[in-house]
Amino acid sequence: MTTFFEDINKLKYEGPDSDSELCYRHYDADEIVLGKRMEDQLRFAIAYWHSFAWEGGDPFGGRTFDRSWFGTTMDLAKLKADVAFELFAILGQPFFCFHDADVRPEGSNFAESTKNLEEMVDYIGGKIEQGGPKLLWGTANLFSHRRFMSGAATNPDPDVFAYSAATIKTNMDATKKLGGQNYVLWGGREGYETLLNTDLKRERAQAGRMLQMVVDYKHKIGFEGTILIEPKPQEPTKHQYDYDVATVYGFLKDFGLENEVKMNIEQGHAILAGHSFEHELAMAASLGILGSIDMNRNDYQSGWDTDQFPNNVPEVALAYYEIIKSGGFTNGGTNFDAKLRRQSLDPVDLVAAHAGGMDVCAKAFKAAAAMYEDGKLEQARDDRYADWDKPEAQKMLNGDHSLESIEDYVRQADVNPEPRSGRQERLENVVNTYL
Repeated sequence: MTTFFEDINKLKYEGPDSDSELCYRHYDADEIVLGKRMEDQLRFAIAYWHSFAWEGGDPFGGRTFDRSWFGTTMDLAKLKADVAFELFAILGQPFFCFHDADVRPEGSNFAESTKNLEEMVDYIGGKIEQGGPKLLWGTANLFSHRRFMSGAATNPDPDVFAYSAATIKTNMDATKKLGGQNYVLWGGREGYETLLNTDLKRERAQAGRMLQMVVDYKHKIGFEGTILIEPKPQEPTKHQYDYDVATVYGFLKDFGLENEVKMNIEQGHAILAGHSFEHELAMAASLGILGSIDMNRNDYQSGWDTDQFPNNVPEVALAYYEIIKSGGFTNGGTNFDAKLRRQSLDPVDLVAAHAGGMDVCAKAFKAAAAMYEDGKLEQARDDRYADWDKPEAQKMLNGDHSLESIEDYVRQADVNPEPRSGRQERLENVVNTYL
């Protein structure tokens, strides 16, 4: 045992009337919602990087957190893992997620970094076997080190491409060994800052080839999890090739991967792409590629991906409504890709932040479930499109009509449609009755 979370006990469900700071008011892991335990519906995961690797810096200031495990030795990496699994035990969530660089120190070369990773995988695997949470997904950090300043798969230097491919391979091995349920490709710098030095066609082809090799390797090693791409529009580059769900789907179709890869969608990235979170979820669901989510929020005044813990129940409820409509999570889950503010220094801040986020998600999920079960929104949607189910309307979609024959129909039937209300405000009122 470490002393970092000393005197903080495992959190319990105490109900909405509790005045305790460290408890669950809305998240009861065993509560049955839509026929499943709440824990199995939400599938919470804690992000290793923000909670234990981030030092509290920002563009205008350096480290503010003073953590005893910060450093570059294997002993400190193991101490970090000890502290992480103590937080996991306090929160009682079923999963966690990590990048390779979160759990192992950087070596002097690829071989040493890989050796460090393999040693830490064995160490973390022992903690999982002792009853710790499972791995929701693993991924490679291909953006922090200066070698990736011009991207990883999209880098103009083929040696960086090769280094990145080898790193992905070792991390897929690590994820499989730890029983991970997904592997995520997160292109932190897969983009460009200026077209003056960028060959878009070449770089996009490189990214496609990398993903094809990832899928091939998945099948070669018998990894049964899902390969996920996390769309990211910008930040820090001017434009990224995986801008949003629709862009990624076009990319997958182009390289024959639409049946092999799904999406890990982050709230903050959706906002940066000019969309709502629920839009991106609905788009992915409609295309059959919704896999998992990163739950956080942005400061809407900053124009940056601030990765704050969720606190907006209506916003989160609309997101979970789309997930419920799609059939819910299978391999995916709700990963808190969220970090403390750089002034929130205390261990209790980290516990309370996650507890509050889990409560927000639980309250929102229950509201979304009630909306789904009542069916009022779906009935209104069905009513709005009901005329499309009529035979004449179907003919326009199934190829039985041409522009000429449609014109004949409009003339003969004297079609002269009047606008119909979209009822937006009334539907918003319906949503508010559940919140």
